[in-house]
Amino acid sequence: MLIYCQIDLKINSAISDPQPAIRGAQPLLKWAGGKRQLLPALRRFYPARFHNYIEPFFGSGAVFFDLHSRGLLRGRDVVLIDSNADLIGCYETVRDNPEHVARELQQLARAHASEGARHYYRVRDDRFNPVRNAQRRPDGRIAYTPELAAMLIYLNRAGFNGLFRLNARGAFNVPAGRYARPAIVNRSKLNAVAEALALPRVKLLYGSFDLARDVAGPGDFLYCDPPYAPLSQTANFTSYTTARFGSDDQVRLQQLVVTLAAKGCHMLVSNSTAGEIASLYDTNAEARAAGLRAMRVPARRAINSNAAKRGAVEEYLITNIGLQDARVGGLQDGNVARPGRRASRTGKRSNRSN
Repeated sequence: MLIYCQIDLKINSAISDPQPAIRGAQPLLKWAGGKRQLLPALRRFYPARFHNYIEPFFGSGAVFFDLHSRGLLRGRDVVLIDSNADLIGCYETVRDNPEHVARELQQLARAHASEGARHYYRVRDDRFNPVRNAQRRPDGRIAYTPELAAMLIYLNRAGFNGLFRLNARGAFNVPAGRYARPAIVNRSKLNAVAEALALPRVKLLYGSFDLARDVAGPGDFLYCDPPYAPLSQTANFTSYTTARFGSDDQVRLQQLVVTLAAKGCHMLVSNSTAGEIASLYDTNAEARAAGLRAMRVPARRAINSNAAKRGAVEEYLITNIGLQDARVGGLQDGNVARPGRRASRTGKRSNRSN
């Protein structure tokens, strides 16, 4: 049974963001599939009560930083997992040595201001890729230094759309972005991120999302934001690491989500509305038996080689968290469709079948 949740993310929405913005740590990196624009919808499913917090796909960390800034992680253990060795290495280095990273970033920013794309490609090809290759360890981790972390942040801020993409040889190959003056150095953001990650009960783990199975217990809150299943072959972008996240991985994730939901964990998952995801969650008997339901919410596609194709799309939010159990009260009338019906963009129900 599909539930269509019409949440307008505009400021003048009938369903406005229920909690005011709070100044604090924000994502350090631009990241494909980053969730800052979807936070107003996600916040409606933050549990009112939970034990510890776990993110099996840390990425830009938008939800973690949002929960942290709102004070919702005080007194809780936090486990942040990602299979991207560069991401974990960079975050660990920023956490441990933010001032050194900031100094290196200042130098990169000055050089970029005078040389632009020429400097970008020189850093990418002559410095970043050779150094990260030399720092790779047998277990797949990369021993990041402040210099390497600063280069990754610089390439992320000055590269095309903030992509992280590796070629078949495992080398970072994102082209330079077309920015007149990219925002490369933000010391206050860097320090806020470092402080959030350095809290004694926050742990960064390099590895597969499967690690969550070993650390999650009843009452824990998990937010899963995997690489999305493609809506079409041309939309297939899952190369955040050299290993792609394919259909078998989506199945493994669904099995983990169902297992942990049945165990008593509060589960919140985002994904595309691809047919394979609908089959795994929306029409899947095991998912329904575990209390999971799939809702469509409007979002924006931020990454496409054709700017005209960026824009409004629908995504799934999949959860076993009832709105009555969430930190924020229920949706307004007309915004959750009856079974077999679907809400229109105005919030009214249409007669189209699902």
